[in-house]
Amino acid sequence: MAQQTEQAAEQEAGRTGIYLSPMAQRRADFSDACGPLFARLHLADSADVAASLMARAQPDLLIIDLDRFEPSIDLDALGDLVARRAGAPVLLLCPFAGAAWLPALMAFGPLRYAITPLNGTALRATVETSLAQPAAPASDAAGLRALLGLRARVQAALDDAEDAHTLAESLCAALCAWPGVLHAGVFLLREGSDLLLVAQQGPDGLLLGALLQRTDRLLQAPLRHAFPGLLAAASGTAALIEAPEQPGEPALADGLRAHGAAMALGLPIPADGPGAPRGALSLLFEAPHAFSLDEWNTLADVARLAAFGLRLAAIGQENEHLLVRLTYISTMDALTGVANRRHGEELLDKEIKRARRYRVPLALLAFDIDRFKAVNDTYGYPVGDVALRTVADTARAVLRASDVLVRSGGEEFHIIAPHTSAIDGLRMAEKVRVAIEQAEIPGCDHVTVSLGVAQLGEQESGDSLTQRAEAALARAKRAGRNCVELAMQ
Repeated sequence: MAQQTEQAAEQEAGRTGIYLSPMAQRRADFSDACGPLFARLHLADSADVAASLMARAQPDLLIIDLDRFEPSIDLDALGDLVARRAGAPVLLLCPFAGAAWLPALMAFGPLRYAITPLNGTALRATVETSLAQPAAPASDAAGLRALLGLRARVQAALDDAEDAHTLAESLCAALCAWPGVLHAGVFLLREGSDLLLVAQQGPDGLLLGALLQRTDRLLQAPLRHAFPGLLAAASGTAALIEAPEQPGEPALADGLRAHGAAMALGLPIPADGPGAPRGALSLLFEAPHAFSLDEWNTLADVARLAAFGLRLAAIGQENEHLLVRLTYISTMDALTGVANRRHGEELLDKEIKRARRYRVPLALLAFDIDRFKAVNDTYGYPVGDVALRTVADTARAVLRASDVLVRSGGEEFHIIAPHTSAIDGLRMAEKVRVAIEQAEIPGCDHVTVSLGVAQLGEQESGDSLTQRAEAALARAKRAGRNCVELAMQ
């Protein structure tokens, strides 16, 4: 035992290290906390200095403190340092709001990482572990199977999703099935930069709304700088805390620990192009876990698949709205907003079939505006259009919900009246006539209408019914207008 202790002391006595940070105070703090662990500790303020030191002699451990480095500027230089190590121990000290550094640098070679801030004791323990266990963590067979399962579940969620809400719920279920995940949530950015929590899954009582003290307008939430899910949505980069107290928010730390959450990860859901992300995936874990490159890559794929699924859902919704609009355009009269002639003929055929099947009466009313040409000639076509809209609106106001008003052409209209006999049709026509006669029309005071009413015969076709109703309308015109006539059988 004494011999093993002596060998360990001799090994420690010969250790060398390089600590890289652009900040003088952090270099001084690291030297105070961890300097005794090394026989020689070199402090570098730039990647070039660290590379020069490594060219002379490779250290036992390279520590890169990523705070104040910029990925867009420094990634290649820092990645070159990792690559030069060729598998020798590298420890990254990564700010919790900059977790995107980790997979980016892991692509250059194996490494360990720790999330900062860390106090002196925790930092020293992390460095000691990196020296004692130089091999970087990697996925084992079970871990790779779990990742394949996660990918398959997320893909299935995309295949089954009907809209953004159901997709978000399915994503939460898929993520919660990954070993170690305690809770999963999906945040989505709505119009007006309003970030909403749209789905979550986890143990009873663990609700992000309660933890964050709100469920909407989360980009204005007090914890937007501390909770990884909100950070990822706001910044567009991954955020990771390995201990609940790391963001410096005691209430958040207490809430996470109270529900058994030891680690939290936020992954941005990328946008279709430049600009703010679509939202973020939030994962809470039961225990701290060092992600391998395979795991980071899988999580990035999950976020991209989520973005793809959301885009598909949006396209589907846009298509539905377009279909509704096209249906409206093809079936409705643009000026009056009632059914057009073609759609009216289709609806009449359906009502005739229904009337025959259930042996109920069906009436068709035909009417047009008296002396409408004179309205156009005297007051102009804009006033004529107002008159048409007013007549249509007035007629609809006195009809039942089951009745259908159709503009059959020009100033002529039809009313399809299910469950209506000839006598009831006459009463309905009189209500329409009186209502239109009393309606005020801007620009031309009043107009009147003449109406014809026909009840469907036992073997009658839609064309025949229409002809009889219009013949009755013609008789009403000849009778002096502004009156109702019943069609002959």
